[in-house]
Amino acid sequence: MDGFAHQLIAGIATGGIYASVALALVMIYQATHHVNFAQGEMATLSTFIALTMIQAGLPYWVAFFATLVVSFVIGALVERILMRPVQNAPVLTHVGVFIGMLLIISNATGWIFGHTTKAFPTPFQSDGLLFGGLVSAHELGSTAVTLAVLILVYLFFAHTSLGLAMRAAAYNPRSARLVGIRVGWMLALGWGLAAAIGSVAGMMVAPAVFLDPNMMLGILLYAFAGALLGGIDNPSGAVIGGFMVGVLENLAGAYVVGTELKLTVALVIIIGVLVVRPSGLFGRVVFSRV
Repeated sequence: MDGFAHQLIAGIATGGIYASVALALVMIYQATHHVNFAQGEMATLSTFIALTMIQAGLPYWVAFFATLVVSFVIGALVERILMRPVQNAPVLTHVGVFIGMLLIISNATGWIFGHTTKAFPTPFQSDGLLFGGLVSAHELGSTAVTLAVLILVYLFFAHTSLGLAMRAAAYNPRSARLVGIRVGWMLALGWGLAAAIGSVAGMMVAPAVFLDPNMMLGILLYAFAGALLGGIDNPSGAVIGGFMVGVLENLAGAYVVGTELKLTVALVIIIGVLVVRPSGLFGRVVFSRV
């Protein structure tokens, strides 16, 4: 039972990371109706920037919040410079842009910061496991940070005028323009916010998996599975789906498929959701009359 409890708590901790990335994916999907395949690489680049600041002598939390600002700016610039010119282009054009971003950012990150694996510090230090050996200090701290980010994002979208304007621009751009909302700037803010959320996930996961240019590849797959499971058009559903995938991955890796085949859990979830319930557990079922 102690082993099961540890796997469950560890799954919740990693699920928080997946939930953050899944939320970022959903935010971009709501604005563009496309999946940003480069979300993981953008988070990895932000994590390398944070490591550079820490190595330059900045305290961890100063570097953390400075990275959020830098990531926000990068995300907004990506929308303004790369996505705005192709916003009315065919679907394959968007897919090509996202794949191109993935390859360019990944290779540029390796070229600038090196391809060697690096250790990333954690601000949550402890001499041993906590709560009777069930959870580490970093797992507990990273879960608290990701939950705080998710709560702040919820409050921003639900209780601020800017958040409501961003939601309106994502759901119905034409009607939003009619009431005076600057849809273009709302989309840029959405991209910036998604990039900042992704950077939090990168900084929280890096101490556990170590930092290299391909750090987020597997995590992006788990996050995508969580977004599909919860509902790719439902932010809160994607968050729940991310936590569910984290728990399922840990339990399946410990008791079913082994640690070497844990990635297949995400693939099974993706295929199963697309076959059985494409809208996800909490997504909207859209009918179109032809």
